[in-house]
Amino acid sequence: MSDSLHLEVADFEHDVLTGIYSEETGKPQPLRITISVRLTVLNHYGPDTALDASKNYMDLKFAASDALPEGVHFKLIEAVADHICETLFVQDRRVEAVTVKIVKLAIAEAGEKIGITLHRERR
Repeated sequence: MSDSLHLEVADFEHDVLTGIYSEETGKPQPLRITISVRLTVLNHYGPDTALDASKNYMDLKFAASDALPEGVHFKLIEAVADHICETLFVQDRRVEAVTVKIVKLAIAEAGEKIGITLHRERR
C-alpha cells in the first residue's frame, strides 16, 4: 500500500458566469467549490520540512477564482470544474489527481445541494 497526500480547500464561494437558462445568463451566480488535490508524497515529513515539499493551499483557491477567465460564460459547471483541474495540473507537475465539487447556490429551493463532482487523473 502506498501513501498519498491530499490538499483541500472546502466550501469556497465564488461568483462565476455560468448557466444555460435565461435567468442565469449575463450575470454571475454564486458557486460553492471544494477542491481536493492528490500530490506526490515524500517518504517523510519532519518538523523542518520545507514548504516547497508540499503545495500552497492558496493555489487551489486561485484556480477557482482569479485563474477563471474574466468575462467568459461557462454554459456548464462541468466546464468550470474542468478549467480548475487543468489550471492545477499546469501549475504543478506533482499534482497527480484533482477532484472538484461544485454546488450551484442560486437554484437551491430548500437548502439542497445541487451540483457536480469531477475527478480527473493526470493524463
